[in-house]
Amino acid sequence: MSKDSQPQKKSPLMHLVAGGAAGLVESSCCHPLDTIKTRMQLRRQATSVEKVVVKMRDSMMEPALRLKHSLQEPMGRFTPATEPGMARMSTTAGTHTTVIKTGGAHPHAGTTVAPLGPIGTAKRIVQREGFLALYKGLTAVYTGIIPKMAIRFLSFEQYKELLAAGRSKAGMDDKISSTAITFTAGLFSGLTEAILVVTPAEVCKIRMQSQHHSMMDPVQKQHRKYTNVVQTATVIVREEGLGALYKGVVPTMLRQGCNQAVNFTAYNLIKKKVMEYQGTSELASWQSLMIGGLSGGMGPMVNNPLDVVKTRMQKQVIKPGTPAKVCILWNIVVVVLFVGDAFFYVFWESMTCHLISIFWS
Repeated sequence: MSKDSQPQKKSPLMHLVAGGAAGLVESSCCHPLDTIKTRMQLRRQATSVEKVVVKMRDSMMEPALRLKHSLQEPMGRFTPATEPGMARMSTTAGTHTTVIKTGGAHPHAGTTVAPLGPIGTAKRIVQREGFLALYKGLTAVYTGIIPKMAIRFLSFEQYKELLAAGRSKAGMDDKISSTAITFTAGLFSGLTEAILVVTPAEVCKIRMQSQHHSMMDPVQKQHRKYTNVVQTATVIVREEGLGALYKGVVPTMLRQGCNQAVNFTAYNLIKKKVMEYQGTSELASWQSLMIGGLSGGMGPMVNNPLDVVKTRMQKQVIKPGTPAKVCILWNIVVVVLFVGDAFFYVFWESMTCHLISIFWS
């Protein structure tokens, strides 16, 4: 290939303009999916707390109950009660019956008994709050999209060049592959954008998305707490302090780092293989779209639980002197160890929207 036929290297400004424009189009089209995903992640399962309590009690009491059963009397059995929200515990050695409240017809406020999928969640939002409710928090996305894209691509190129220079300087060109450098550069790029832009923008976006006011009622719109990204950031800082804009920074860093490391690595590898197979130096537009969607969807398939934890941490309002209700360890330990069969609904049910959004973005 001659020197004149080689593709020219694009300037950083071109990457910034193209990335920012693409980000604006992507967020405008895919933001409803992000709103649905956020609502699904914030939804509480009515039986989760009960399952945690029951499993913790059984795990601690089972040896004692087994010993009591073998020496004295049979263990009690739970049988359905005639009244909603009640259960009866009876023993074969006597007629004693214990009635236990299980929540039933009166679940805790803010809980959903039957989990809704993406379509059901979207219908509920539109019916109760109006179609424009799917675009709550869009101003926060618009505010952060251009800086995020600029930091992502510019920092990736800088990290990649630094790592390549360090590899050559250390004389390890034959030991460290270009794929490893791409992965590491993507990881650092994701961590950088998470700290500088993504976390504050996500906090403001999630606070706006979690409001359940109707967009069709002027009175409700007038009395909503969070209106736009600037006002939301101001209220958060005034009520909770400047550090509140960085709630969930650790899971956000892990999510963004994983996403960009996998995304850049998979995209470059697949792109290289396709061009070698075709014998060309460039890809068609539809090929770039398909490869970008495939590589972009690999990260969320692994780190969606981190996204759920991040969303719940960023939604909670914590005033100075008040302990946090949601932390990383509580979410992971309780859900994984004790809830068990609710793991899918808590951590993975929102992945459909997440994958579709990432694919098209």
